[in-house]
Amino acid sequence: MSTETVTIEKLGAQGDGIASSAGGPVYVPFSLPGETVAIARVKSQGTIMSITTPSPDRQEPPCRHFGPDGVNGTCGGCTLQHMADAPYRAFKRQLVIDALKSKGLTSQVGEIVPARPGERRRVVFAARKTEKDMLVGFNQAESHHIVAIEECPISSAGIIARLPAIRAIAASLATSAEPFRVAVLETLSGLDISVDEVKKLSDPQRRKAIETALGLRGIARVSLNGEILVEPSKPMVEFGGVQVSPPPGGFTQATKPAEEAMAELVTAHAGKSKRIADLFAGSGTFSLRLARIGRVHAVEAEAKALAALDHAARNTQGLKPVTVEKRDLFRRPLMTPEFKPYDAVVFDPPRAGAEFQCQELARSGVKKIVAVSCNPLTLARDLAILVEGGYRITGVTPIDQFLWTSHVEVVATLEK
Repeated sequence: MSTETVTIEKLGAQGDGIASSAGGPVYVPFSLPGETVAIARVKSQGTIMSITTPSPDRQEPPCRHFGPDGVNGTCGGCTLQHMADAPYRAFKRQLVIDALKSKGLTSQVGEIVPARPGERRRVVFAARKTEKDMLVGFNQAESHHIVAIEECPISSAGIIARLPAIRAIAASLATSAEPFRVAVLETLSGLDISVDEVKKLSDPQRRKAIETALGLRGIARVSLNGEILVEPSKPMVEFGGVQVSPPPGGFTQATKPAEEAMAELVTAHAGKSKRIADLFAGSGTFSLRLARIGRVHAVEAEAKALAALDHAARNTQGLKPVTVEKRDLFRRPLMTPEFKPYDAVVFDPPRAGAEFQCQELARSGVKKIVAVSCNPLTLARDLAILVEGGYRITGVTPIDQFLWTSHVEVVATLEK
């Protein structure tokens, strides 16, 4: 390890400051462009020792768990609390612009839809039982050390108010000192808590966990490794006025405002389309809204998510017909002829994107496409495939859903 002073030139895609050196770039977390910082350096990684010249874009972190003065943050949940709002949002928008440029796409990128504190309804905590305590929090960056939290400005008030209940449930399920995951979703009927990476419970442990959950207020469901342990009240979320009960640990957008912003862009572009295909449909975030416009065919690999979507569609009045298909679109994408019936296609894949699916879609005659993505790089690749196939990008909107991190959602609309 060596100590040296460097000047930060820019931020990398993960939000770390980057400085040049004779040995190549040095990555310095919690630094900002223009800052002169003294660092302890190990190979290409630098840890701030002191800041000689702070950036005017530096701000006091809103959360005490982030770290002293925003330097070398302890809690690994956020990485950019030390950056003022305007440059932070500009940085995220630029990530999208740069990703598109990397594939030769020069489409105009709209202003970012901002995220605000207290909006996160879905949070994944790290947990571990020690001899003295039950730790529930986030892993410190580049570490297995769990920073136990007492507050969290990104999370909803409903989740933070029930942190003691979340800890109690985690403690009742901990079978060893090994760390595990606790995913918490705030629903209309209470918290949906999904615990993973815990070994099988004995019967007495199972009974104790169930008794613990039943003795707590505001808990809708507790599941372990995908199996429901107890469900005092069926957890319900709402997709455009349609109530859905997602499966344990099932995917939902992390914040309601971001979901609404994405859905508005999706439905506006679909317009008056009579037949719509929704690919990677999940539990129906877009499908159930689109069913107020036209007939929807929802395709999804996860059977439980698809069943939740199907049940909601069948039990909601005022929707156009919704059909569902269980299909792994990575292994078996819809082929070009299968798109013939559709006026519009929406796809919202995992971070890996939808490369093979886009190759088939690019050869189709579908008039309108909406691409939703949590990864600008794979989105840019997929958009380039569609553009090469004759589609024109009509809009690109970045959406901030994961506040004070480098993650950014994007909705892109295309026409042929």
